Amino acid sequence: MPKHGKKYLAALAKVEPDKFYPPREAVALVKDTSITKFDATVEVHLRMGLDPRQADQQVRDVVVLPHGLGKAVRVLVFAQGDGATNARNAGADLVADEDETLNKILGGWLDFDVAIATPDMMGKVGKLGRVLGPRGLMPNPKAGTVVSPNDMGRAVTEAKAGRVEFRLDKTANIHVAIGKVSFDEVKLFENFAALMDALQKAKPSAAKGNYIKHITMASTMGPGIKIDASEAQSMEASG
Repeated sequence: MPKHGKKYLAALAKVEPDKFYPPREAVALVKDTSITKFDATVEVHLRMGLDPRQADQQVRDVVVLPHGLGKAVRVLVFAQGDGATNARNAGADLVADEDETLNKILGGWLDFDVAIATPDMMGKVGKLGRVLGPRGLMPNPKAGTVVSPNDMGRAVTEAKAGRVEFRLDKTANIHVAIGKVSFDEVKLFENFAALMDALQKAKPSAAKGNYIKHITMASTMGPGIKIDASEAQSMEASG
């Protein structure tokens, strides 16, 4: 195993390894244990009590973080006519209404963070599945990225503002970015609370037992901080 540097070890020493921190304490500690020179991303890692092999125990949804992610989100839209017009008016970075962009993507061009499409374009977009799918960029109705022309403006605006998709992976984990270390504690906490609320609303009816088993919060390259899962899950209930 690679040896950790002095900065990481010093940060790790601030974290009690057997303690499950209340969410507010965890947010403060994740800021205090950031070790990068750049503005690190704060991520939440959740171990779910779900079986990803079961179709009725899947989790895939979106959350609009109230304070965004702290970075410019590049939005690509597949649309024509009114959908394309609404996308441009809402600030989409690129509107692909011709085959040229599709061919660029097939050739490996992926200079965007979110892809949104209108239903009439999915016949063409479907051909990009082998490129976009593994990277989580494939437009999908469940993720709110396949929308009608009339809803396109809202979808682009939300994506730009901090609309984040989360989904259960094959190992029964969910990984979600909730902001930057430079955010103040209140903004990070409110983004985390919004995520927890969205997760509760996305809970499959077939879920049994403990829905969320473990929660860890960490900054890029920083130590993981265990969060009290029961307290985190009650945040949205108490407001």
